Amino acid sequence: MSVMERLPSSLAALNDKELEVLRLLAAGHTVKSIAANLGRSEASINERLRDARRKTGVGSSRELARLIDAQKNWDKNIDLSAPSPLTHGLDQPPSAGLFRSKGTLVMLIAIPAAAVGLAIMAAQPAQSPLPPQTANAAPARQSPLVGTWALDVQRIPAAERPQRVTITLRRSQDQKWSSRVEIVAPDGSSTYAESTAAADGIPVPISGTMQFIDTASLRQPAPGTLVMTLGKNGAPVSTRVYTVAKDSKSMTETIVWAGTSMPKLETTYFNRVN
Repeated sequence: MSVMERLPSSLAALNDKELEVLRLLAAGHTVKSIAANLGRSEASINERLRDARRKTGVGSSRELARLIDAQKNWDKNIDLSAPSPLTHGLDQPPSAGLFRSKGTLVMLIAIPAAAVGLAIMAAQPAQSPLPPQTANAAPARQSPLVGTWALDVQRIPAAERPQRVTITLRRSQDQKWSSRVEIVAPDGSSTYAESTAAADGIPVPISGTMQFIDTASLRQPAPGTLVMTLGKNGAPVSTRVYTVAKDSKSMTETIVWAGTSMPKLETTYFNRVN
């Protein structure tokens, strides 16, 4: 079975020219260097990227490039996922990310707190749900993660910048987390993903319109840290570590992308909306 036959149908719609540009983008090239490499104009390269985003519904060119690159590595039988189902990542996706930037980021990482969160996560048993509250127990203190967060899009390169990305996190009395991610692409089109899961590392289905992910699993190694693993067709896509600052007004999203021999850490930044 070929690489394209294993991709989701929306990604399989990409033509050879679009895939060529996306693979160069995944390799670290910029639009300018891709144009020089292929002997095309920057406007022509940007047009191919826009067509690819439109066909797939992925709001970021780099997010889409990472998905293509990850699929290529999976086809080579590179398995870098952790023993537990929790290795995410809402995103890339892109984004979600689900979207990505470069430089301090190349979507959503490289801070000590994130590394600590991942280490604690890996050390915990695969299935260790929090005990339910009893009727006489005092109500749990609200997590600093709860609320709506907006991506600081100004930190993302203009060529990849979405109009808006928001993440809303809620926690119920039975300690389950509900999340909703919405991405408004540069052309104004919108995609979203929703899920509800306990922080036990067990994958649950994702609903919505983001076709490059279909499951999410969660861990919470610390009150202000949430680890989310996103998957597609049983394979990991990315692991995202959300860490709230001490003032509870800002949050970093640290992402580890699956499918690379040396995973890169990427970081994006969110500000509290409410």
